[in-house]
Amino acid sequence: MFKVFEKSIDLGDGRTITLETGKLAKQADGSVVLKFGKTMLLATVVTAREAKADVDFMPLSVEYKEKYSAAGRFPGGFMKRESRASDYEILVSRLVDRALRPLFPDDYHAETFVTISLISADKTIMPDALAGLAASAAIAVSDIPFNGPISEVRVARIDGKFVINPTFAEVAKADIDMMVAATFDNIMMVEGEMKEVSEAEMLEALKVAHDEIKKHCKAQLELMEMVGKTTKRTYCHEVNDEDLRTVIKKATYDKVYAVAKSQQGKHERSEAFEAIRSEFLESLPEAERETKKSLVIRYYHDVEKEAMRNMILDEGIRLDGRSTTQIRPIACEIDYLPAAHGSAVFTRGETQSLTSVTLGTKLDAKQVDEVLYKGIEKFVLHYNFPPFSTGEAKAPRGLSRREIGHGNLAFRALKAIIPEAPANPYSIRVVSDILESNGSSSMATVCAGTLALMDAGVNIKAPVSGIAMGLISDSKTGKFAVLSDILGDEDHLGDMDFKVTGTAKGITAAQMDIKVDGLSYEILTKALEQAKAGRLHILGKITECIAEPRTDYKAHSPRIVQISIPREYIGAVIGTGGKIIQEIQAVTGATIVLEEIDSRGVIDIFADNKSSIDAALARINAIVEMPEVGKIYRGKVKSILQFGAFIEVLPGKDGLLHISEVDWKHLQSLDGIIKEGDELEVKLIDIDKKTGKMKLSRKVLLPKPEGYVERPERTDRPERSDRPERSERHEKPEIHKRQPPQSE
Repeated sequence: MFKVFEKSIDLGDGRTITLETGKLAKQADGSVVLKFGKTMLLATVVTAREAKADVDFMPLSVEYKEKYSAAGRFPGGFMKRESRASDYEILVSRLVDRALRPLFPDDYHAETFVTISLISADKTIMPDALAGLAASAAIAVSDIPFNGPISEVRVARIDGKFVINPTFAEVAKADIDMMVAATFDNIMMVEGEMKEVSEAEMLEALKVAHDEIKKHCKAQLELMEMVGKTTKRTYCHEVNDEDLRTVIKKATYDKVYAVAKSQQGKHERSEAFEAIRSEFLESLPEAERETKKSLVIRYYHDVEKEAMRNMILDEGIRLDGRSTTQIRPIACEIDYLPAAHGSAVFTRGETQSLTSVTLGTKLDAKQVDEVLYKGIEKFVLHYNFPPFSTGEAKAPRGLSRREIGHGNLAFRALKAIIPEAPANPYSIRVVSDILESNGSSSMATVCAGTLALMDAGVNIKAPVSGIAMGLISDSKTGKFAVLSDILGDEDHLGDMDFKVTGTAKGITAAQMDIKVDGLSYEILTKALEQAKAGRLHILGKITECIAEPRTDYKAHSPRIVQISIPREYIGAVIGTGGKIIQEIQAVTGATIVLEEIDSRGVIDIFADNKSSIDAALARINAIVEMPEVGKIYRGKVKSILQFGAFIEVLPGKDGLLHISEVDWKHLQSLDGIIKEGDELEVKLIDIDKKTGKMKLSRKVLLPKPEGYVERPERTDRPERSDRPERSERHEKPEIHKRQPPQSE
């Protein structure tokens, strides 16, 4: 019934990845089950036989989905079933898409769907590092044309050693954590975070990853031969008119080159290019305009691309007149939003980010409930890209995958500099709203985020800046140019988008997408060194605006005081059913969060004013405070007895105020002197070491009456050691009954 083919990949440390095809999902064009320990991924690919009309791009969709059943869990929510994709699933989908998309033939335009499902989950294994390999293997065993195969691996440096596809626990200790995708010959995609590492260390990690990927590519080629899918399907998705292509280039190239060199702004340049294309269309016979319009648009786009690239390679001049290493003008401003806890506006050329910082409690932390991870994130970053930022006349329609991906890159860039508790007791939300965009808006988010965090008074470890690098290359001549701080058109028409962020000390995050084959380590090295110079230049502009975080939070910022209490007092602070802690919050207006960490109670007291925090702190300290002999307390009278009164000096802690300690004069009764509910100042004069009972005095706080004579102590009382034992002192006397008289 099944004709199953398998191929194994030895990772060299006792671990093995197995690729299996022929058993599951056989009606898909290609289907592979990847097995690694207890983890299993099912990857399928299906593509249409024909492309839709007038499609001149690759309509690729990649979906990564995790099944809760894979880890033996129920999904959350009322429906108890998987719903929309999580941010993590979207990010994994993007990682695979970015690696696969450039490798489909340029003229292949059929709709293609790649689906990767986590169907079994080993809770120690990170499945995102395996998704790219599974997807590529599914394409390899199909008849879909593809210039691969590729693989993706995670490379981490732990205690100075590089590890391929580490576990969750190992990644937590890494100072380099990168996902790398590559073919046998070329690196295609990089995404990762680092703890201020050097450019040389990052390159070393890339080489380690690529060496491993070559083994994965070789195994896929062998599996493809085993299945017999070395010959791919034929297709014809484009109708071309080479004569028209030649005419368009001859008629428009010089005009396009002149506009490209004119150093106009983004919209003016776009309108000038559009005018040239419209002029050419008008020059065609009216009967041909509609039928040839789609071809004219495609060929004219190629002319724009060629003119811009030649101008850079031949003259070293870019669309806005800059040299290849020059950074656009930068403007920085902090405290732009007076009611925000921190804010900044960062403008670089025609790209602008308005970023705000909001400080909150642990209750505001992001709750994460994924298949393989459940916890909280106290630092979040959100990136918004509204249509008006590029002059588009359309309504925003929800959150896009692009926004999630760009926000995640900025999050990774800044995550390394956020201080941990107790240095930072806050939950922090950074929101970047892109108001203008002409390239590198995610890097503007990083810069604006750094400014806003320092404006908020968050004691970040070091300022971070970011820059996007581009590449223009010519495989025929071998010429190439690495571009610093790329424009949107340079990204669109270029060969590389390489974003690098970091402090003055080193790199904190990187993201790279390659659109051409043959990216050498020579080019990568040059790009990284050029990026470093650009980052430091931008960092200088940031620190000119604000050199270090504010020494204090703003007056309207909420405040958090964190205290630690012994574990045995946690219940006393919470109270039965939360009664005590709820009462403190209601009375003081503060928000209180208590959790047990390392066998101690850690309490965060949060409020927007100091008086609320002080009041809550006083009440909590009173609960956990140990009574101290000699200290004066203001206590409440809880009950009155014949011999004195019980006074609550601390919450739940009563002491006896004996009638003899109420006043200097002799009292027969407390009637008319004190009553229940009165508040008195008393002094703790003794604590019984055995019972813990407290003895209080009020009279010692009152002036001693003039002429008052202390009652002399009795001297005839024997010393305690000479006094009879309690049992002897209280022994019942012997009773002698009278005997009746005896008879004579």
